[in-house]
Amino acid sequence: ALMAISGNPLLRKLTGCYSSVIRGIPDLLLMLMLFFGGQIFLNNAIEWSGLDITIELNQFTAGFLTLGIIYGAYFMETFRGALLAVPQGQAEAARAFGMSPFKINTRILFPQMVRFALPGFTNNWLVVSKATALVSVIGLQDMMYRAKQAGAASREPFTWLLFTGATYLLITSLSLYALRRVERKYSAGVRYGSHV
Repeated sequence: ALMAISGNPLLRKLTGCYSSVIRGIPDLLLMLMLFFGGQIFLNNAIEWSGLDITIELNQFTAGFLTLGIIYGAYFMETFRGALLAVPQGQAEAARAFGMSPFKINTRILFPQMVRFALPGFTNNWLVVSKATALVSVIGLQDMMYRAKQAGAASREPFTWLLFTGATYLLITSLSLYALRRVERKYSAGVRYGSHV
């Protein structure tokens, strides 16, 4: 997010390209490309460099990297927007009072940026929590993978999928509760307009 709003046009273009490409390709496609194509690309690059080693990308690493790359783009846009939403006059006033850059960032800009970022962060967090189910397609033994196995073994797939759905609902509900408490903390003293 800092690179996306920096004064360096190259950094802004790189982050813009990353954001556009990653958000434009389906998550499942990226995961399959990284798991299958990533290993081939890495091993070809290593062979081209002259090293005599082979890298195997396991399911956990591929799933972790893919979700990190995908949702890193979404979170970057959330934080970029939040940083731009903080009025610049706040930092200028703090500098006029003689505050150090560290204090300006930690006491003035960061608390306000968090307040602006939390709604988008909450939404992205709930989506990434549920998107972890995608890793079962590359063979990672997560809740969905285990639910499919248990359903096939017991011949009661609906029961196990229902249990897994309830577990995801519990995780997202607890996350939503915690993030709403954080949002209330950072929104203390902020007045919102009344609904008409």
